[in-house]
Amino acid sequence: MAIAQTSVQHKGSLIVVTEDMAHAYKLEKEIAFFLNESEGANVHLFPDWETLPYDAFSPHQDIVSKRLETLYLLSKNHASIFLLPVNTLLQRLAPVEYVGQHLLYLTVGDKLDPANFRRTLEKSGYLHVSQVMSHSEFSIRGSIIDLFPMGSDQPFRIDLFDDEIDTIHYFDTSSQRSMDKINEIRLLPAREFPTDKASITRFRNRYLEKFPNANNGDQDSVFYQVSRGTMPGGVEYYLPLFFEQTATLFDYLHDDNIVIINEQLEPASNRFWQDLIQRHQQYQFNLARPLLPPEDLYLDTISLLTALKQRPRITITTKTGGDAKGFADFNTKPINNIGIDTTATNPYSAIQAQIKAAHNANSPVLFVAESAGHREALIDILHKANIKPKPIDKFSLDNTSSNDVLITIGIVEDSYRCEDRDAKHLVITEKQLLGHKVSKRRHAKRAKHVDESAIIRNLAELSEGSPVVHMEHGVGRFLGMQTLDAGGVTTEFLSIEYAKQAKLYVPVSSLHLISRYSGGDVEQAPLHNLGNDTWSKQKKKAAEKVRDVAAQLLDIYAKRAAKPGFAYPLDWHDYQTFADSFPYAETDDQASAINAVIQDMAANNAMDRLVCGDVGFGKTEVAMRAAYIAASCGKQVAILVPTTLLAQQHYDNFKDRFSQFPFKIDVMSRFVTAKEQRNVIENITSGKTDIVVGTHKLLQKDIKFKDLGLVIIDEEHRFGVRQKEQFKALRADVDILTLTATPIPRTLNMAMSGMRDLSIIATPPAKRLAIKTFVLQKNNEVIREAIMREILRGGQVYFLHNEVKTIEQTAADIEEIVPEARIAIGHGQMRERELETVMNDFYHQRHNVLVCSTIIETGIDIPTANTIIMDRADHLGLAQMHQLRGRVGRSHHQAYAYLLTPHPKRMTKDASKRLEAISSLEGLGAGFALATHDLEIRGAGELLGDGQSGQINSVGFSMYMDMLDKAVDALKQGKEPSLHDAMSEQTEIELRIPALLPEDYIGDVNTRLSLYKKLASCAHQDDIDDFQIELIDRFGLLPQAAKNLVKITSFKLNASRLGVKKVEFTEVGGMIEFDANTVVDPGYLISLIQQKPNVYKFDGPQRLRINKKSTESAERIEFVGNLLATFSKESNG
Repeated sequence: MAIAQTSVQHKGSLIVVTEDMAHAYKLEKEIAFFLNESEGANVHLFPDWETLPYDAFSPHQDIVSKRLETLYLLSKNHASIFLLPVNTLLQRLAPVEYVGQHLLYLTVGDKLDPANFRRTLEKSGYLHVSQVMSHSEFSIRGSIIDLFPMGSDQPFRIDLFDDEIDTIHYFDTSSQRSMDKINEIRLLPAREFPTDKASITRFRNRYLEKFPNANNGDQDSVFYQVSRGTMPGGVEYYLPLFFEQTATLFDYLHDDNIVIINEQLEPASNRFWQDLIQRHQQYQFNLARPLLPPEDLYLDTISLLTALKQRPRITITTKTGGDAKGFADFNTKPINNIGIDTTATNPYSAIQAQIKAAHNANSPVLFVAESAGHREALIDILHKANIKPKPIDKFSLDNTSSNDVLITIGIVEDSYRCEDRDAKHLVITEKQLLGHKVSKRRHAKRAKHVDESAIIRNLAELSEGSPVVHMEHGVGRFLGMQTLDAGGVTTEFLSIEYAKQAKLYVPVSSLHLISRYSGGDVEQAPLHNLGNDTWSKQKKKAAEKVRDVAAQLLDIYAKRAAKPGFAYPLDWHDYQTFADSFPYAETDDQASAINAVIQDMAANNAMDRLVCGDVGFGKTEVAMRAAYIAASCGKQVAILVPTTLLAQQHYDNFKDRFSQFPFKIDVMSRFVTAKEQRNVIENITSGKTDIVVGTHKLLQKDIKFKDLGLVIIDEEHRFGVRQKEQFKALRADVDILTLTATPIPRTLNMAMSGMRDLSIIATPPAKRLAIKTFVLQKNNEVIREAIMREILRGGQVYFLHNEVKTIEQTAADIEEIVPEARIAIGHGQMRERELETVMNDFYHQRHNVLVCSTIIETGIDIPTANTIIMDRADHLGLAQMHQLRGRVGRSHHQAYAYLLTPHPKRMTKDASKRLEAISSLEGLGAGFALATHDLEIRGAGELLGDGQSGQINSVGFSMYMDMLDKAVDALKQGKEPSLHDAMSEQTEIELRIPALLPEDYIGDVNTRLSLYKKLASCAHQDDIDDFQIELIDRFGLLPQAAKNLVKITSFKLNASRLGVKKVEFTEVGGMIEFDANTVVDPGYLISLIQQKPNVYKFDGPQRLRINKKSTESAERIEFVGNLLATFSKESNG
């Protein structure tokens, strides 16, 4: 509060130094509580690198971006509050003029030469990529320049007209589509040091001076890599070598800047130097990576204190008084021992005494709760003590009177009393009153949108070396793309290798015949022989199996349809009130999933929807909306979760979210006493309970719901077989909503085949970073480094050891390896109360390492736990590893997952594949793709059986699903599915014109391939129009060959609807072939022949011959387009 008040009174910047980043983050939240919104926007963090001294890791680009922005604001004397840990204050930095010299502004109307601009960006350290996704990346595609500048929250797309900037837009990195238009952008350099030729030469000279005996010829050496223009991990610890002279933060400060420090500054600096010297001694003997002495990189403590003495400063101490002239002494004292003591005769005596003393001193009292739900709970508790606080939105001393007792929502960690004459007040926090930890929620900013259909499509994307299925020739291996001349026309082909090294070249126009093979072991995929009948026999057998599966599916559909569900009438006004109380901005994916649930619940049939979203992506809010709709219509809601810990977390979250609404929420788990359980069961039976959260205990026979309407199942794959059978029985009667981060293959198959509706939430929360995943052989050095990296930045570590009998010894070993750690043990065989205590203590950061079993897999959400170490990761399943990895990375910090393994010879081949899959999927939203890997590794599995093998292996998952969809459609229409229907081809269009995405238009082969696949997947003309807009948006105006490709795809779509099998029209003429069910009017074709007998004539019962010469490509396109449009017009009458 003192800092916030000082910032309001003082016109210059405040530099607030904390002992570590954890305290800086805490202060950021607390200062924002005492400032209004506009003032709060001027609080900036200057983070440390979040690496250990002399680390071989580089800081995440988002951290570097934030640091560069802060250096820029400091150099410009932008009046703000800057928060930084002491080790950042100690760092030697780039000279003050560095950022300004490498600053660039771009404005609409500016002249810009792309080639020169590329050189400028590369000199500043920006990286040229095919698709911009992260800070410091750029891409130039003709007249389109994509750029993600450092210091910016969003990337930009620049569109040139000739050599002038025509427009600048924000764009979305996921969909790659342009968004809002802006007029100007600011570019900061990509790194905290220069990487142009002159700077690299300076680095080389200074490096050779410093390290004359280093091994510089080693290709892994820092010298070798930097000399070649490649910046190795941890190059930041050589920053001084890129400059003639470095600066410190004090050089960036202006005369009116005040530094605020506390008593912990000197001890924190000394501790940091101890670690620094220790790590220097440990790693200094690597000749390929020699280390600069610590004093070249950091100020020592004496130099720091000397520099501080020369600055205006405020020292926050526990003693009375300050040492900065002209500023108020806030006379603030911490308050301890005010908690509610339930064992005492009067549990509230301490708090009552504090309030009485405050009133006697004419001091207002403010209670601070972490959320709306906690505020209501706190009000109820205080009422028992005859304390009746008044709820307020925002605390301000200007709007309070001396005897006020108030309560608000905010984040303040410690209670205190301010005895300043003009600013008297008493603040009491929920944490100290009730012992709760204040959560570190962050309001969501604009989130990235992820196209749901793109994720489904990506399951079938092709990559070089992958096995693929050709509908007519069987399983082969995709070798890559080749551009060939065929009949004088340039076309792009897919090269596919079959058995005996036979090659097949498939034109991109036939990409619809190709799908990715997923089934059995993809490395050992059974390549077919070209030209024999093995493949056709396998197809036929699979089609017969598909027919039986389709019939079973329809039987399930029929049973569900015959038993109508409850159609929930929705009061939109009340519902909107509930929706508006969601404290974050809904992502597009969330909104889509919520709307789908609303539609399901409004329908007459029972809902059975699967919501798939990575850990922490907002599935719970979807469940809460569904629960609200059901409860508001008088129906009961049961939320089934696999673990007691998760039950407690969901219960707390639901209580909080529904705090303003009149619903009774209960919990049933082993943490609840027998007496409390009996009360809950009575409430469920009588209908008093509206929403109940629980483990499988909710499925006990003695629990009878009065009117159950909705069952929400979280992580169904974690339940046992018996529970799953009970869920199956429930499905016939009530609405079911299943939430999962990693669907098991069978669940995913059922969703994709339409048995259950599927919603995907693939949008990560704002500022969430992908988890860095390492697969390493177990050794003590790795364990120590991983744990120290986390606890030195104020975080916590999960150490997963899944053998209970050796877990105590493992904890003792870790204590020996990392004596600095505060270690606790938690596993499922502990008594429930004991386990609850351990987890609560870990949640409250009384321990910073938890040695645990997989009980944490679906555990509580701890934002400060950002490292997980999995011992014997080769024994864990893929879905399990993904779920466990999701325990970390729940905040804006870079999270780490270390998968420790024995020697590779001691691991199975499947285990190696699982580890390879999990480490390759670091990206956010990887859960859906992970389930597909699971499908491949486990052999895909049959939809309605327990077996994990079958006909899917013979034809591949994608093709099997396609056959099944067509068979289901045929049976729905009362037709018998045929193999021909299942294998039906798209219309062929042959015009003998170049139709491709040229390499000089889209250089990256994978991007080109995915776009071909996307175009081939277009089902409507609108999709094709959108595709063309996307191409122009991302890559510039279409070259003629790309225009031809889009046109021909449009023709195919139209011809397919008309029942036209083939259109061929070359320089010498052509023909049109109709299928038996064509909708083209035969009478019209006869009139066409009568009108132009020299041009048209029948060539058999289903073929129209065209006798017309056409040497120009544009003429042939126009002719075919007009003819198909006429057919369409005549067939529509």
